[in-house]
Parts: sequence; structure tokens; C-alpha cells
Amino acid sequence: MTGPTREATAALITLPGTPLAGAVMDLIRPVETPSVFNHSIRSYLFARLVAGRLGLAVGHDYHDDLLFAACAMHDLGVAPDGPHSQRFEVEGADRAAAFLIDRGVPAADADQVWQAIALHTSPGIAERRGTLCVLVRQGVALDFGGPLGADHVEAVTDEQADAVHTAYPRLDMIRSLTDAIVAQAAKSPKNAPRYAIPGEFLRERETFGRTRLEHACRSSRWRD
Repeated sequence: MTGPTREATAALITLPGTPLAGAVMDLIRPVETPSVFNHSIRSYLFARLVAGRLGLAVGHDYHDDLLFAACAMHDLGVAPDGPHSQRFEVEGADRAAAFLIDRGVPAADADQVWQAIALHTSPGIAERRGTLCVLVRQGVALDFGGPLGADHVEAVTDEQADAVHTAYPRLDMIRSLTDAIVAQAAKSPKNAPRYAIPGEFLRERETFGRTRLEHACRSSRWRD
């Protein structure tokens, strides 16, 4: 591997070195499975590539710390140490926003993160709620390789994908994350509303043993 390629790879997988990003990592690493943790970090790395493809400049069009926080904590609602009293997207958004406010992040910025997390499973809505919502949804969608309707799958080259997956392996992410969502959804009817992702995942697993998303991902770009 040549020097410039090594430098490009290092830049691609480098995470923010800020105190806030470090605190977010300290929060999620102990409570998420390695598979879901890696998915959360890959979603951020892919979201940055989408930002570049859209011509968005960090510090001007979006705040990198907020993008990292929203992507890294977007599945915090399925962590086993949570209250599990509402659908996982909202529970994770509430927990993330409270965490940010406790660390001095302005309420308006914390609310942006709240929206991005709460709406990351809501196509057609997230895209209308600002740049952070767009980038988080697209970063998450890219990590599913296509079945979630990623509009920017071309933002990631095969070489970039290999570098990201080497640093943060997939570890059977689709099954692991679906297991966590279904387990959280099964705790209370409020966690699994009809026609929402957690409710449909729970019903599909109970009826068919596998969700439609799990089936679709077998032929996705990453072939989970």
C-alpha cells in the first residue's frame, strides 16, 4: 500500500478526538454489543462520505461532533441498561439528548441530535428535518447496503468500504441488531406500535422467524 493510500485510509477511519466524542464512546461501548457498536461507528464514517458527496463542509454545513454523537448513539435505545418503556428510536433519542445537555451542549444542538435519532427509521420525514437528520439516516442506510433505500450508495467505493469494514467488522450486524430491537420491542406494547419498525420486526419474527429486512440484506451490497 502506498503512502498516500495509507494516509487516505487513516483519514477515512479517524474519529473525532474531542472530549465530547470520547464521552460518547465511553457511554456506548460498555452497553452495546460489539456488532451494534461497530454499526454505529460505521454509520458515522459512511455519513461523512455522504456529506462529501453532497458538497457539505464540516464546520459550515454541519457540526462534526453532533454528527458523531447522533450516529454513535442512534441505537442507544436497544441497550440492555435502558428503561425500555417506549419505541427504541425515541428512547435512544431521549437518552442521547439528556446525555448531551448534561455535558453542556446547547439545548438547540441536543434537539437536533434528538430529531436525527428519533427519525432515523422514518423515510420521507428525516429528509425534511435538516442536514443532520439527512446525514444520519443516509449513514445508517448505507451500512445496510441498500435495503433501507440508501440514495447515496455510490458515495462509498469498494476500497473505502473494505477499509471501514476492516477497522469495524460487521460481526453479523443485521441479526444482532434485529435481535436487540425485537427484544426491546417485546418488553411492552408501547415499544412496538403497529407499522413502526420495532412493531413490524417483532411481528415478522413471531410469524415468520425472520424479518423482511433480514431477508433483503442477504442480497445487499454487504451481503449480511
